[in-house]
Amino acid sequence: MTPTGDDAGLRAVLDRLDPAQLGGLGDMSPEQFRVAAHLTADLLADYLEQVEDFAILPAMEPGALRDRLPPSPPEGPEPIGAILADVPRLVVPNATHWQHPGFLAYFATTASGPGILGEFVTAVLGQNAMLWRTSPVGTELEEVVVGWLRRALGLPDAFDGLLTDTASTSSLIAIAAAREAAGMDAAARGLAGRPEIGSPVVYASEEAHSSIEKACMTLGLGRIACRRIGTDAVYAMRIDALEAAIAEDRAAGRAPIAVVATIGTTSSTAVDPVAAIAEIAERDGLWLHVDGAYGGAAALVPERRGLFSGWERADSIVVNPHKWFFTPLDASLLLSRRMPSLRAAFSLVPEYLRTLDHARPVHDFNEYQPQLGRRMRALKLWFLVRYFGVDGLRRRIDAHCRLAEQLAAEVDAHPDFERLAPVPFSTVCLRWRPAELAGHEDEPDVRARLDAANERLMAAVNATGEIFLSHTRLHDRFTIRVAIGNLRTERRHVARAWALLQAEAVRLAG
Repeated sequence: MTPTGDDAGLRAVLDRLDPAQLGGLGDMSPEQFRVAAHLTADLLADYLEQVEDFAILPAMEPGALRDRLPPSPPEGPEPIGAILADVPRLVVPNATHWQHPGFLAYFATTASGPGILGEFVTAVLGQNAMLWRTSPVGTELEEVVVGWLRRALGLPDAFDGLLTDTASTSSLIAIAAAREAAGMDAAARGLAGRPEIGSPVVYASEEAHSSIEKACMTLGLGRIACRRIGTDAVYAMRIDALEAAIAEDRAAGRAPIAVVATIGTTSSTAVDPVAAIAEIAERDGLWLHVDGAYGGAAALVPERRGLFSGWERADSIVVNPHKWFFTPLDASLLLSRRMPSLRAAFSLVPEYLRTLDHARPVHDFNEYQPQLGRRMRALKLWFLVRYFGVDGLRRRIDAHCRLAEQLAAEVDAHPDFERLAPVPFSTVCLRWRPAELAGHEDEPDVRARLDAANERLMAAVNATGEIFLSHTRLHDRFTIRVAIGNLRTERRHVARAWALLQAEAVRLAG
């Protein structure tokens, strides 16, 4: 933004040091904060307006920015105007532009306007929502927003929950609760030196997110405790393989405690047969955790809830609003029908955290998670849900699914491309496979050539700066993922991605 008129006058104020910076012991003056905040808002609005003009991936090598910055902190103060000027000079050019509508990699994280405004207010209030007493507004807004989202997702009143940072933390909490619910008393006694309880086992499909394995590592169960279950032709957990694994572990003296079903796996967005898994979990006394970090948002659309059959029987569910609810990072929704087990896994109340001045029961959310301090994440969701309305969120999510369905149909109709997975949500998995290789693509030498060609194809598309795609491997085949979920993505951006893929494929073939 080039300052003119009043803006130039305001910026001149910010180019001088505030007297408080030179000799004071307090904060920035409210007057200077007001001016700086107005100019910051303009800077950020300009960025959102112009984000499509940037190449999504910055043209830089590792260390390039670090080498431009002084190795030691400034001894004296700098004008806030100089600091703000470095945002367009140093920060924006070296960012990966997740807000770009051509960002079709991984799963999108969109910072929507109302969510950003909610973050502004959250930062100013500076709440630590660890106890009701330390943030009544943070606690009670969280209770309300969790209830809103649960109802919008079509889940019964038996579920309560809380907001965490990411699905990795939410799933870790759920598995810790499963450990307590299994009667291991691990929170008090630990697991080391207790052979009488057997080695705990957590079941998850081969396609389940790595956070499940990491949770087992962190909780002292070890990676060995995460038993990966084979998947079928569409990458969903095989029920026969799950039942066989449980029986084998019990016979060997191990202690099955939980099974994780995924609705929308990271690689292919596959949907595990949750209803059948719930039957097994109930029969065998296992905690059922449903990972809907990405796909769960689609349950907002009643017509798409067939994919979620059985998830209401889960003991815990995770859905990430910072993925497909257009919420600025970070925000993960953890729901459970067994909140006392979550509390048993983490509650520790020393005298200095006891509250003595309220008679009614309250949620002290720190007792349900590993951390004591916690951000007030509910406010930005409160802003966002009120601004868009549940119907507005539904329309946007459904539109993304329809864009993916259109792209999938175009891929299916093309003789030189193939789709490698179903499209239950808004992600299309594909690869280039020339028509003359049909029927030979699984021969080792052909597969290696196709893998290398598709890797070059994706790199060429990403090098344009217009589109950013990511990859995975499905049935050991290099797979390009087109993940539609950015609030700013329109049909033209998906069409551009498809046009670039086709054009680069022709170039590679030539």
